[in-house]
Amino acid sequence: MLQSLLPYLIPAVLILILLIIVLTQGYVKAPPDHAYIISGLRREPRVLIGRAGFKIPFFEQLDKLYLGQITVDIKTDEYIPTNDFINVMVDAVAKVRVADEPSQMKLAMRNFLNKEPAKIASDLQDSLQGNMREIIGTLTLRAINTDRDSFSDQVMAKASKDMEKLGIDILSCNIQNVTDEHGLIQDLGMDNTSKIRKDASIAKAEAERDIAIAQAAADKASNDARVLAETEIAQKNNELAIKKAELQKASDTKKAEADAAYEIQKQEQQKTIQTATVNAQIAKAEREAELRKQEVAVQQQALEAEINKKADADRYAIEQAAAAELTRRQREAEAKQYEQEKEAAARKAQAEAHKYAMLQEAEGIRAKGEAEAAAIQAKALAEAEGMEKKAQAYQKYNKAAMAEMMIKVLPEIAGKIAEPLSQIDKITIIGGGGSNGDNGVGTVAGNVPVVMAKLFESVKEATGVDLAEIMKAETYDAKVTRNVNLTGAPDIVLGDRPEEE
Repeated sequence: MLQSLLPYLIPAVLILILLIIVLTQGYVKAPPDHAYIISGLRREPRVLIGRAGFKIPFFEQLDKLYLGQITVDIKTDEYIPTNDFINVMVDAVAKVRVADEPSQMKLAMRNFLNKEPAKIASDLQDSLQGNMREIIGTLTLRAINTDRDSFSDQVMAKASKDMEKLGIDILSCNIQNVTDEHGLIQDLGMDNTSKIRKDASIAKAEAERDIAIAQAAADKASNDARVLAETEIAQKNNELAIKKAELQKASDTKKAEADAAYEIQKQEQQKTIQTATVNAQIAKAEREAELRKQEVAVQQQALEAEINKKADADRYAIEQAAAAELTRRQREAEAKQYEQEKEAAARKAQAEAHKYAMLQEAEGIRAKGEAEAAAIQAKALAEAEGMEKKAQAYQKYNKAAMAEMMIKVLPEIAGKIAEPLSQIDKITIIGGGGSNGDNGVGTVAGNVPVVMAKLFESVKEATGVDLAEIMKAETYDAKVTRNVNLTGAPDIVLGDRPEEE
C-alpha cells in the first residue's frame, strides 16, 4: 500500500518543501523606522511600515527606505559675508526625515532608496548649506547673534522648498555657534561690559557722594545743636551768677563787688574755654568734611582714569586705522605715480616717433623743393639760353630784314587801328565841313592814315627804319632812283634797274 501511495507522496512533499521555501523567503516584516518597498508585479509598489507582508521570490524585489530622524551638520566651510559685510562662520544642526505623505515618500524613494542615514545626510548637506548662506547674506551680525530663533526659522523656511522636492521634512534647525573673522562679536561683548562697568562706577561714585554730603549735613546739624545747647547753658549760668551776685550785693556790697569781680573773671574764663571748645568742634567738622571731599575726589579720579584708559584705547584704534588708511593712500599714490610715469614714457616715445616722422616728412619736402628748384633753375637757364640765342639772331638781322618783318605786321596793325571803326553801328555828325570843304565822314575816315603815319614815325625813332620810304619802293620815284638807301643799313635793291641805253 505504501508503494501505491509513493507516487503521490513525492509530489506532495515537493510541493510542501516549495511552499516552505516560499514562506521563508517571501515573508518580510518591516520595522517602524524603515519602509519596505515591494515592487515587480504591480504598477504601484507596496509599502510596508511596521508590519509584515509577503513577496514572491524571483518575481518581486524588496527595497528599503530609512524613515528615522537624520542629523545633518550644516556648518559653513568658509566665512560668509553678512548684510553689513562682516564675514561670519555659522555652525548649525538640522533634524530631517522622510515625509509621511505618499506623494512625498515617492520622491524620497527615487532619491534615497537603499541609502544609509549618513549617505542621506551627506546628500542633503550641500542644499542646506546653500540655503543657510543665502539667509546669512540677508541678516546683520547683530541680528544673527541676538535673534537666533528667527535666523533658524528663516533657514528652515528657505530650505523647506528644496527639501519638499526631495521628499524630506525639516523637523528643526538649531544654530550652535557663530564666529566672525576679526573677533567683532567679542568686541561687542567687551563694549557692553565696559558700559556696564562705567555705569556701575558712576552710580557708586554718586552714592558715595550723596552719603558724604548727608554725613556732613548731619555733623553740621549736630554741631549746631550742641553749640546752641551750650550757649543756652552758659546764658542760664550767667543769669544764675547774676542773681547770686545781686543777693550777695544786698548783704555785703564790698563782698558782692569782690565776688562779682571773681564771678566775672570766672565767666570770662569759661567763655574762653567754651569758645575754644566750639572752635575745636568746628575744626573737627571741617576736617571730616574735607576728608569726605578728598575721598570723593579720589573716587572721581579713579573713574576719570578708567574713562581716560578707554579713551586712550579708542584713540589708539583710531590712530591705527588712520595709519592704515595713510599707508593705503600712499600705495595708491605710488601706483598712480608709476602709471603716470609709464604714460609719460609712452607719450615721450610717441612724441619722438612723431618727431621722426615730421623730420622724414620735412626731409622729403626739402628734397622735393630742391628738385623743383633745380627744375625751375634748369628751365630758367634754358629760357635764358633761348633768349640769348634769339638776341644773337636778332643782332644778325640788318635793318632790311627788320623792315621786312615790320612790313609783314603792318596789315595787322592797320586792322587793329581800324577795328574800332568797324564796331560803330551808327554815327551822327553835327556840323558842316571845314575850310577845305571836307565833311565829318572824311574826318573820321582820315584818322586811320594819321594813326599809321604816327606809327611810322614812332618806328623810325625807335629803330631807325623808315617804313614810309620802304613803302615807296614800288612807286615811280623809287623806280627812277632805283634803290632805297636805309640809314645805317646796306643798300637794298627793291626794284629792277632799267637797262642802260
